[in-house]
Parts: sequence; C-alpha cells; structure tokens
Amino acid sequence: MSRLPVSASKRVLLTSSSSSENGQDFAPAQKIRKDPEPFKPHAAATIISGRRPPVAATRAPISRPVRGVGAATVAGVPSRGVLKQSIASTAAKGGNVKPTAAPTAPKTGAGGGTKRHAWDFKGKVSDMEGKIRNYQTKVKTTNQENEELRGTMAQTQSRVSEMEKKLEKQTRQISEYEAELQALSGVRDELETVSSDKCTLEKELSSLESKYKVVETLRDSQETELQTLKMKLSVQESTMARLQAALRDSEEEVRSLKDTVVQQKDELHAGEMERRQLHNAIQELKGNIRVFCRVRPLVEGGLSKHIQLSPSDNKTITLAKTEESHTGKAADTQKNYNFSFDRVFGPQSLQQEVFEEISLLVQSALDGYNVCCFAYGQTGSGKTYTMEGGEYDECRGVIPRAVKQIFRAAEKLGAQGWEFTFTASFVEIYNEGLRDLLYSGKASKRPEHEIRKSANNEVTITNLTYQRVCSEDQVLHLIMLANQNRSTAQTAQNDRSSRSHSVFQLDIEGVNAGRDVKCKSTLCMVDLAGSERMLKSQSQGERFKEMTAINGSLSNLGIVITALANKESYVPYRNSKLTYLLQGCLGGNSKTLMFVNIAPETDSFGETLNSLRFASKVNDCVIGTASANRK
Repeated sequence: MSRLPVSASKRVLLTSSSSSENGQDFAPAQKIRKDPEPFKPHAAATIISGRRPPVAATRAPISRPVRGVGAATVAGVPSRGVLKQSIASTAAKGGNVKPTAAPTAPKTGAGGGTKRHAWDFKGKVSDMEGKIRNYQTKVKTTNQENEELRGTMAQTQSRVSEMEKKLEKQTRQISEYEAELQALSGVRDELETVSSDKCTLEKELSSLESKYKVVETLRDSQETELQTLKMKLSVQESTMARLQAALRDSEEEVRSLKDTVVQQKDELHAGEMERRQLHNAIQELKGNIRVFCRVRPLVEGGLSKHIQLSPSDNKTITLAKTEESHTGKAADTQKNYNFSFDRVFGPQSLQQEVFEEISLLVQSALDGYNVCCFAYGQTGSGKTYTMEGGEYDECRGVIPRAVKQIFRAAEKLGAQGWEFTFTASFVEIYNEGLRDLLYSGKASKRPEHEIRKSANNEVTITNLTYQRVCSEDQVLHLIMLANQNRSTAQTAQNDRSSRSHSVFQLDIEGVNAGRDVKCKSTLCMVDLAGSERMLKSQSQGERFKEMTAINGSLSNLGIVITALANKESYVPYRNSKLTYLLQGCLGGNSKTLMFVNIAPETDSFGETLNSLRFASKVNDCVIGTASANRK
C-alpha cells in the first residue's frame, strides 16, 4: 500500500513580523500541479494455474501538516502525474509508495516576474496569499482525491478479500484437480492396458470370426453329410434287421456246430487214443527189438562181390566167400552166410528212405513210450552218417530227422490240448568213463558223473547238463556242440574214428489239461564206437587202450542181449557203463531199434560177418511188451 503526501487542511496564518528571509524560504514552487484527476489504482494482475493473485491493498494518502517556520509555509503536493507514477511502480514492485518531494521553484514575483525587492513586503505578502490560495485549492483537491482513494481502497480491500477467498477456493480446486490428475494418470495406464487388451481382443475376434466362418462352412458340409448318413442309417437299420435275423440263425448254427466240435474233439481224442493203441500194437507185432542192416557204398563206386542182396526181398542179406581147396585136388568152393533182419538197406538207399522205416517208432515217443535207437558196426561202416548225417537237408541222419518229426507232431497235437516240454542231454562213454558233451566250462574243472537209478527205474546221470529246448534249431546246435567235444582219433581203418559211445537223450513230458492226461517218455539215440579186432585196426598205446575198452563194452552188450534172448533170470547190466545206461532201453519198458552197419570192402569180410552175427543175436531177443508211461 503506497502512502500519498497529504497537505494540512488547516490554514497557516502569516504574521507581519515575518522577516523577508522567511518569506523567501516559503516561496511557492515554480511548478504548479495541474488539476487533480480521479485516482485509479493500477494493480499488476498475474494468473497462475487459472487463479488470479490477490490485489495488493492500496493505502489512502495521508496528509502531512504544514509546519510554519517564521512565515506561513504550505507543503507542496506532488502533481497527479507523479502520484500515478509512484502508485504504479509501487504496485508493480509490491512495496510501499513513498512520497516524492516536489522540486523547489525559483523565487519570482506575484506576477511571475522578477524577484521583488526586499522592501516590497506588500507585494511579497500578496504573492504569498496568492500561493496560499493556490495551495488551499490544491489541498482541497488533494483531500477529495484522498477521499476518493479511501473509497477506492476500501473497494479494493473488499475485492482483495474476495480474491483471497477465490484463491483459497481455487487452491482447494487445484489440490482436488491434482488428486483427480493422479487418479487419472492411473486411469490412463489402465486405459493403455485396456487399449492393448482391446487390440488383442480385436485380433482374436477377427481370428475367431474367420474360424467361425470356417466352422459354419464345416457345419454346412457336416449337415449335408448328416443327411446323407441318416439316409444310409435308415438303409443300414433295415440291413441290420435282416442281419440280426441272420445272426440269430447263425448263433443257433454255431451252437450246434460247437456241440458238434465238442463231440468231434471227443471222437478225435478217442481216435488218437485208439491210434496210439493200434500204432503200439503194430510196433509190437514188428517186435520191440528190431534190427535194420545198412550196407555202405564203396568209396570207389561199383558193387561188392561178397555181399549179395535180393532184389525181391528187402529183409535178407548174404555174404559169399570163396574158399580154396586144402588138398588141391578139388575146385574152389563158395560158402554163403545168410542173414535175415527186419529191413536191409542197400548201398543206394537214401537217408529219407531209411528214416521212413523208423518214423512210426519215433512217433511212439510222443505217445508215451521209451524209444531207443543205436548204430552198431566196425569203424568206417557209416554209423555216424546214419545217426547224424551231413549238413544238407537230404543228407541229414536219423537224429535230426527224428527231432524235426517230434516237434512238428507236438505242434499238431497242441490243437487237441496237448502241451509238451523237451529236455535234451548228450553224454559220451570213453574208456568206461562218462563225459558231458554239452559242458562249456574249463576242461580242468569238469565234474564227475555217475549213473543213478531212481525208485521208479528211471536212469539219470549226476552233474549232467540237461538243456530245455523249444525248437529243432536248438537241438541241432547242441548236436554240433557235442560233435566238437566228442573224442575221435586216426586208426588204420578210418582217419577220424569215433573212439567213444555217444548217447543223445530227449526227455518228453506231455500234458492234456482238458482230458487230465499226462505222459512221459525218453527218445534215446546211440552212436556206438567202432568195433574191430586188434590185428585189423593195428592199434597201439593209447589207441589200444581205447580199443580194449570199446570191445569190452560191446562184448558186455552182446552178453546182455544173449541173456535177454535166453530169458535168464539175471541180466548183467552193470558190467559196463554202456549196458547200465541203456538198461531201460534194452530190457525195460521201451521199443528198441538197432542199425547194423557193414563195410562193403572185401578185406572187411571178417568184421562184417561178426557184426551180422551179433545183430542176429539182437534180432532173436524178446524183451516183452512195452507200455506207455501215463499218469
């Protein structure tokens, strides 16, 4: 609020005793203010954040009393222009308005002329009176202006208070707006998030719309297809009705067929049992010990002269020997040795032809009968070839063909409810000792073996490898392993002669759970060592020991067969490991077949004659009727 200089309203009286100097001191100023104008305060208005600042209140000018010093003096009042300038500058700076002293006018006369003389007191008084009148007029004017300024100041103060109230209100609004702005900033973030979500949803919407169009197209196609399927369904329903009727007829037919199948299975089982009985009867009629003779072909080809085979009779063989006259007077005579066996095979006989004669005997092994087949003859007569054969199918011998037949027959019997398990073993009798031909460990750790006989007269060997087999290939692999482990040596009769007896056993166990029938049997295949005299084989050292053991076991075999043929009460099975092991096959519940193999060479006549004589003894042996091992 600026302060304005105000002159005193009281008139100052001049004394006549005033000196001239005092009159000069209070001479009126040369500059006389113009007529006063109504004062209009100018306030600097600044709008900040939408609100106007409060207007500074203006103070009304305060008149100062005029001090008289000697002569009457009236304080000079600043002109209106000076007052306005000071108020504007003060309002702009926000400070108080300070009065500005009026400049001192030069001393002039009353008429504005030159300076009066010192002695012209009257003129000076008149001049002073004129000045006083002027000053009084100015004081009145100033007082009026002050009054007006006071009223203006009151209005301004009221306006300032209103403006302050408005300012407070606007401040509150600003704080509210700021709070709203802070809230709106969070809303803006949410709006941005919503906008991004909206964009994503719009994309998904467009994708879904395209999918919807595809689904609509698919629905239309499916509706069309549904109509087609309904038509087909109606057709199928009618067809199904016909089929159901046909199904009922078929079910009735199936039931009747099942009954027929059950009846046929019973008949088939009865037929199988009858077949086994008839088969066994046929084998018994042929003899439980049968002997087949097989003549090996000559190495250089052709026919031997001392062996005669009848083309019309396949059961006889004749050995012809020309003997010189001891006196020299008579001509040379020919002596014939005739033998008769169950079958005689000539040099041209094939392996398949030989096996066909014993295939029915092998079938008996599946029927529950013990079957034994062994080959006998001198070294080089073809025993191993007859029993094992060669690598090719047409050259395979009795053992692989018998195994093949058994597995195929077991597979066919499986359709009738039979289940078979097979266990194979391969043992060698060398120098009256037992060796496991399926042993795969170290030679220094070979276990010892002994022949044991159980309470039910079953013969077993301790520490022997019993291998469970399920196919023909497994058995053939075992045969190859046994051939690698078998003892062979070179003799005068054969470059690779078997120096031991090999015994292959296949234990068979069959179960028919539906018929509650079980059977157990053993198929035994024996390849005997070569039999020859010492003079013929020219054996020495270890070979002589081997030959002695071989001939001893074969001699004991002949003794056992002779005792069986003579029906003696005591049969010496325990004299050799061979006869003890074959006890169940020779004199027990079994069917036995012996191959006697002979060499066709002329220098083998003596060995051939001995082999045929031994085979004749076996052929004359009767061991009784065999029975099936059933439970």
